Amino acid sequence: MTQITVAGAQPYDVVVGEDILGGLSAQVGPPGTSVLLVHPAVLAATAATVADDLRTAGHRVVCTQVPDAEDAKTVEVAASCWALLSQSGFTRSDTVVGLGGGATTDLAGFVAATWLRGVRVVQVPTTLLGMVDAAVGGKTGVNIAAGKNLVGAFHPPAGVWCDMTLLATLPQADLVAGLAEVVKCGFIADPVVLDLVTDPGATDPSSPVLRELVERAVRVKAGVVGQDLREAYLREVLNYGHTFGHAVEQVEDYRWRHGEAVSVGMVYVAELARLAGVGDDALVERHRQVLTGLGLPTAYCADRWDDLLAAMRRDKKARGALLRFVVLEAVGRPVRLEGPDPAVLAAAYAAVAYDGSRPPRERER
Repeated sequence: MTQITVAGAQPYDVVVGEDILGGLSAQVGPPGTSVLLVHPAVLAATAATVADDLRTAGHRVVCTQVPDAEDAKTVEVAASCWALLSQSGFTRSDTVVGLGGGATTDLAGFVAATWLRGVRVVQVPTTLLGMVDAAVGGKTGVNIAAGKNLVGAFHPPAGVWCDMTLLATLPQADLVAGLAEVVKCGFIADPVVLDLVTDPGATDPSSPVLRELVERAVRVKAGVVGQDLREAYLREVLNYGHTFGHAVEQVEDYRWRHGEAVSVGMVYVAELARLAGVGDDALVERHRQVLTGLGLPTAYCADRWDDLLAAMRRDKKARGALLRFVVLEAVGRPVRLEGPDPAVLAAAYAAVAYDGSRPPRERER
């Protein structure tokens, strides 16, 4: 196992390894602790195994099945979890465990953050996206009609358990989409990542290359979050590609995978940086080369600008009427671009737009 510590007022470890979930019982609390195990239907068998292990260790386990992907991140689903916690007599000494992808861990963290004003949460991400991004860092939340993650709380987990063997059953398209967040870490902080993702092992769940990529991405995020939990300033660099990416997700009613939307979002801000005189042509080309090589999208349809702009203005990173973006001067040198000229924003969109001759990549339902 590899243990990566996330520092801060409430430090915790991210554990990366193979077949490691046997150690989960000690993380959730002493014997007798009640555990709410939150999971999607597709992971019912894995959840049953985890629940049996926890019960054998002396814990009382209540399982709740939630919808898959972004459908889980609603106030209504959170309310159903709160009702179950109440009915089951959960107290402040008990624990919520999130088993699933990024949407499940976001929901589980939010439920834990809000139940009795905060109880312990342990995250067990089962997707690449969850391991390198969603489950690490203490951001929790749900979506509302106005936008993604607009309702939430900062609530660091007691621990994060990344069992690489769980990736073996992940659809290849989901694995590749998760690599977008890994690539993001490469562009903002760790250039070695950009070389490693060209290795065929980057998309092989059993490869040491993928494990190294996971560990590198977690270290990047841990280093940032340990200094800035509440996104006061430094942590904003982790939003590279996300302002435009979240807008795509919202406009597409979450039919796009998160990583695919962020992939286009990174190309958009690379073009924006070039047009604003911050970045250059070579940096834009590096983005397109790396992302295209992984099979990730780098363009979006050309007739959605008004909707995308409206969504970006509602983004939680905006300040009043001021749009704010993370851009790169060079690989590993992120800076902020505030209030860019509307004509530059539109020109960057034109640079990533296509005329509809090929359909946008949608998440399979």
